[in-house]
Amino acid sequence: MARKIPGTFFLRNLIDRRSLLFQLVRRDFEQRFVGSAMGWIWGLIQPLVLLASWVFIFSVCLKQSVPPGEVTDKYPLFLFAGMLPWMLFNETLMRSASSLLEQANLITKTVFPAEMIPVAVFLSALASHLLALGLMIGVVAVYVNQISIFLILLPVYMLVLGLLAVGLGWIVASLQVFLRDTAQILTVVLTFWFWLTPIFLASSQFPSWARGLLVANPLYYLVRAYRILLLSSRVPDFGDLVVVAGFAGAVFIAGGLFFRHMKRGFADVL
Repeated sequence: MARKIPGTFFLRNLIDRRSLLFQLVRRDFEQRFVGSAMGWIWGLIQPLVLLASWVFIFSVCLKQSVPPGEVTDKYPLFLFAGMLPWMLFNETLMRSASSLLEQANLITKTVFPAEMIPVAVFLSALASHLLALGLMIGVVAVYVNQISIFLILLPVYMLVLGLLAVGLGWIVASLQVFLRDTAQILTVVLTFWFWLTPIFLASSQFPSWARGLLVANPLYYLVRAYRILLLSSRVPDFGDLVVVAGFAGAVFIAGGLFFRHMKRGFADVL
């Protein structure tokens, strides 16, 4: 009888999981736009409508402008660049909260790696994010006549954002299984988090007592890095990357351990 090579099983398992993850992402992305005449284009329309609404309110009605010293003096670009990482983060968390309930038939009837569901949610949201990001880069190229070579660093910040979003996604998804109020609580938390992130305002426009909250907000570093990479020819501060990557890594590990612990009771509750 031939002896099994230990690495063969690991490699086969890895390939199977990658294939399953790809199928989950494709299925999720297609279901979001199934039956739609415009399909994936809706992934661009939503951020553009939000951008137009916010620019009208803050720039036209409230006369909000970008303070001196920022990467651009063009408020629509300043706002759009700040929106991008937040929308990816927000969509991942909100959809992860109910993702296990939506896939309950897979979890209860098959031997299924449930931890892959929030990961698939993030990757599906990332597809829409890349569409909006491509639009942003195109607008900057035409409107500002600039494309920074340091855009090649954007995947690093997407990875960090993914670690943070998936780690928190694991936590809220597993809590939602046992506490069905989790999604509503998350909506409230994200509302506060949104307004404590410098998206509409520059960090210098926050009151001095609130700037300590910015330092503790990982989205602050990601928003700032996106703006620097998209709207200037500079490299984001390496210290900022270390801080947010350390925070995201810790959340990712803690979320994975929490999910693994809670997973034992999923089949009994779902």
